[in-house]
Amino acid sequence: MLTILFDGIAYGMLLFVLAAGLAVTLGLMNFVNLAHGAFAMAGGYATVILMNRLSVPFLLCLPLAFLFSAALGLVFERALYRHMYERSHLDQVLFSIGLVFMSIAATDYLMGSQQQSIHLPAYLQGRVFIGGVGIGIYRLFIVILCGLMALGLQWMLAKTRFGSQLRAAVDDRRAARGLGIPVVKVFAITFAFGSGLAGLGGALGAEIVGLDPTFPLKFMLYFLIVVTVGGTSSLTGPLLAALMLGVADVMGKYLVPQLGAFIIYAIMLAVLMLRPQGLFARGR
Repeated sequence: MLTILFDGIAYGMLLFVLAAGLAVTLGLMNFVNLAHGAFAMAGGYATVILMNRLSVPFLLCLPLAFLFSAALGLVFERALYRHMYERSHLDQVLFSIGLVFMSIAATDYLMGSQQQSIHLPAYLQGRVFIGGVGIGIYRLFIVILCGLMALGLQWMLAKTRFGSQLRAAVDDRRAARGLGIPVVKVFAITFAFGSGLAGLGGALGAEIVGLDPTFPLKFMLYFLIVVTVGGTSSLTGPLLAALMLGVADVMGKYLVPQLGAFIIYAIMLAVLMLRPQGLFARGR
């Protein structure tokens, strides 16, 4: 049971990294980017190509996947997304869902529709036993890495000058511009950083959740559930929501497989009935 619980925590941490960028763009920038999974997929495919075709070590692939997705996000933000910031949420949804279908078609054409796989290095394979509990080394690696990232992100948004500028730009762009804050630059960097996080999540998750051209569509619902249940006031809510949903999903599939993914939908429904704004509502 403890092994299943730990696997659920690792899956939840992975969900958090995959959804953290969406939590930033949706929660802080108030932009509905349903194409967030496309940037995660880009990071996953970058890792597959780097490892399988260029023999780049896995640990080096992770920062490269982050940088590739961040650069891709920056290009798209400058070329397309920035024109949508002032548009309605419906326009943003239609725009980003169109990008999802375009990314699926482009990836299928370039890489094929088959499932992609990566081979983890030997030191990340196998299990260790701690207190009689078998823990997968790779899942332990994900928990530690993602935990450090969650702390770093929370610190960056709450304690740094950039985090203050971002919050000010979101609360009132005109006033922020008047104070000399480069709102356009702050939004571009934030969007690129969120895309990079998604790419890193895609690289980490390729071995666990699989990777094929339908990735953005399959996991879009999971990303939205994490952000919706967690709320948008900070990254603490999405982190707790991702952990709760990850544990529930893994334990449900092991213990009551006949219910399938129904468990996480039931949890989402229960949370939203009690707290419609999510676990941590955004104060205004």
